[in-house]
Amino acid sequence: MRTYQLVVPCHFGMEAVTKREIYDLGYEITKVEDGRITFEGDEEAICRANIFLRTAERVLLQVGRFHAETFDELFEGIKRLPWEIYIPKNGKFWVTKASSIKSKLFSPSDIQSIAKKAMVERMKQYYDVNWFEEDGAPYPVRIFLLKDEVMVTLDTSGESLHKRGYRLMTSKAPITETLAAALILLSPWRKDRILVDPFCGSGTFPIEAAMIAADIAPGMNRSFTAEQWTNLIPRQLWYDTVEEARELVNTDIKTDIQGFDIDGEVVKAARENAKRAGVDHLIHFQQRPVAELRHPKKYGFIITNPPYGERLEEKKALPELYTQIGQAFAGLDSWSLYMITSYEDAERYIGRKADKNRKIYNGMIKTYFYQFMGPKPPKAKTQKETEQ
Repeated sequence: MRTYQLVVPCHFGMEAVTKREIYDLGYEITKVEDGRITFEGDEEAICRANIFLRTAERVLLQVGRFHAETFDELFEGIKRLPWEIYIPKNGKFWVTKASSIKSKLFSPSDIQSIAKKAMVERMKQYYDVNWFEEDGAPYPVRIFLLKDEVMVTLDTSGESLHKRGYRLMTSKAPITETLAAALILLSPWRKDRILVDPFCGSGTFPIEAAMIAADIAPGMNRSFTAEQWTNLIPRQLWYDTVEEARELVNTDIKTDIQGFDIDGEVVKAARENAKRAGVDHLIHFQQRPVAELRHPKKYGFIITNPPYGERLEEKKALPELYTQIGQAFAGLDSWSLYMITSYEDAERYIGRKADKNRKIYNGMIKTYFYQFMGPKPPKAKTQKETEQ
C-alpha cells in the first residue's frame, strides 16, 4: 500500500481535539497548522478517517506543496505534480475550490482556471491524448495558498463530513455536527455522566453525545467521493471499514442525555433526527423553557448553544434569557456549564465569570466557548476499600 499525506481541516481552535482523534485511530501526525492537521496514512487510513473522525470537516489527499508568486510559477508547479498516479484517463477532474490568504495570487477563479489547464497539460503528455472525455469517477481538487505557499489536494470526502445523514430537519441557528462533537470532546463529559441541552434545537448536541456514548462512527451511514476511486482504493476496504465500525457499536447502554427546547415543533424535529441517527432511545427530548431546568442528581453537564440575538429585536430579550440560564445553573448542585455564544454580556447576566473561555468561529460568526466548571465527582470506591 502507498503512504499519503492526508490533510484534515477542522474548526479553527479545535486542532487539539482533532489531533487526539487521529492519534486514537493510530496514525502519525506530521504537521499541525491553524484549522488543519496533516497525518501519514495509506488507503485504509482514507476510509477510516472519513468514517471515524467526528471533528474533521473533510479528508484531503495532498498531491503536493510548492512556492508560487506568479501565475507562471503556479502553472509550472501544478504541471510538475504526478497527476497520473491519482487520476485515470477517463477521470472527471476540476478545481472545486481555491482559497488564498496573504498571497500575491489572490483571485480564486484565476487560480482554478490556471490549475485546471496545468493538470490537462501534464495528463495530455502522460496519456498521449489531446482531449479528455471526463466521463469516469469524480476527482475534485482543492487548492490553498498561504503566504505564497501552495498546497494542492484531492478531496476524498465530497460533501462535508458534518453531513452525517441524520439531520434532515434543522432549527433556526443550528450548530454543525462536527463543531458540536468537538465541543463535547473538549469537555470532561463521559457517557456515565448526565448531559442536558436546554436549547437543543434540532438535537445536534444530544445526538452527537449519544453517538459518542454508543460508539457510533459518524460516517457509517453516508457515502464519500473516494469510494469511486477504484484505481486507488479497493472497494473492499470501504466495506471492511464499515464492518469495523459496526462491530464497535453498542446501543444497549444506559445514558442520561436530555434535550429541551421552548418550541414544540423543534423538539419533534429533534426526535426525528435522533431516530435517523439510531439513538432516539438514548435521549429524552421535551418541550420546556430554560427557566424550568431542574435535575435531582449532582455532577451533570449543560452543553448548549443558546440564542445569540443576531437580529436586533432578539437582542433585547437576551439579558433576561441569560439571567434565566444563570439562575437555572445556580439551582443545579455541582453541575458544569459549557456554552457557545457570540453574546458578549453572557457572563454578566449568568452572574459569574467563566473558568475558561475559548474563541471559536462558528461559520463566519466569532463566538466564545464559556466553560463554567463544577467540582469533580468523588471517585467510586473499589470493592477492597468498601470491605475495609
